[in-house]
Amino acid sequence: MNQFYLSSLLAVFVLALIAWLGALGLPWLFGIVLPYLAVLIFIVGVVRRIVGWSRSPVPFAIPTTAGQQKTMPWIQQAKIDNPSTTIGVVARMALEILTFRSLFRNTRMKMNGEEGRISYHLEVFLWLFALAFHYAFLTTLVRHLRFFLEPVPWCIQMLGTLDGFMKIEILYNPIQVGLPGVYLSGIVLLAAVIFLFLRRLFVANVRYISLASDYFPLFLIMGIAFTGILMRYFIKADVAAIKELTMGLVTFSPSVPAGISPLFYIHLFFVCVLLAYFPYSKLMHMGGIFLSPTRNMRTNTREARHVNPWNYPVKVHTYEAYEDEFREKMVEAGLPVEKMPAPAEAAATEEEEKE
Repeated sequence: MNQFYLSSLLAVFVLALIAWLGALGLPWLFGIVLPYLAVLIFIVGVVRRIVGWSRSPVPFAIPTTAGQQKTMPWIQQAKIDNPSTTIGVVARMALEILTFRSLFRNTRMKMNGEEGRISYHLEVFLWLFALAFHYAFLTTLVRHLRFFLEPVPWCIQMLGTLDGFMKIEILYNPIQVGLPGVYLSGIVLLAAVIFLFLRRLFVANVRYISLASDYFPLFLIMGIAFTGILMRYFIKADVAAIKELTMGLVTFSPSVPAGISPLFYIHLFFVCVLLAYFPYSKLMHMGGIFLSPTRNMRTNTREARHVNPWNYPVKVHTYEAYEDEFREKMVEAGLPVEKMPAPAEAAATEEEEKE
């Protein structure tokens, strides 16, 4: 049984306890200093990773292929799975980024029955929950921009309207009917991240390769979603005070209003830890996919030669020069040569052998 998830879960609980204790005595640290520090670490870390990847040479043409390459005119080419043009590469990248196309086509091997026959099954649920997780996370992130902008742009207000139900929008002022409006993105995000955790926990081959660094971001995002749901539906938070805090951070005139719940500081601390952890974790695949040569290269190796950017002028000793230097000795030793020595040279060689 993989026990790495226990250490990750304990780490998240410790972070929550630290934030709760800090909110009681040091609200300025958790409300002002740590958010600024987390954003700085995030920006510097992401820029360093992106710059490092962009400077990495690509010595070989290594695009992944899943179809026929462009060859003869009468052979049909897979223009998206094996693109030879920039438009094809853009289409493949768009499908990969927006729909996780390669994950949808992923298969899982399974042995059936006593005969041990191997069968392959599509992992549709993994694709579905991964897609739901990413889009719910994106929707939640964009929707939270209303705390950092004043006035709130109409597109963000519209997104909140589409994301929620049991709400009526009149002149962009929400009138809630009964209970607070339920945002689907928060519920879907929590459900999707729980599924991804359970998959790592109960699927044997996935559990075998899972480390604490794989569980930690899952628990962290789970904590962010859970505390957010608690604040919206169960433990009321002072939204006006929270917006005053966030607007102060954005305008670089920070202040900590009174009346903010410790639960909000736990929520904010989880977000800060995720931001600081992001550039140095596997979550950075969000930026790495754009610079992956297996995705962003054209498969035109039959039309153009890929030149290794590591190549540089070097002094070489060709075989022709080697043979010119040692031809007589090679002939004397009975080794094959591409160019036989001239007759005069051959006679001189024979005389030397006689002597």
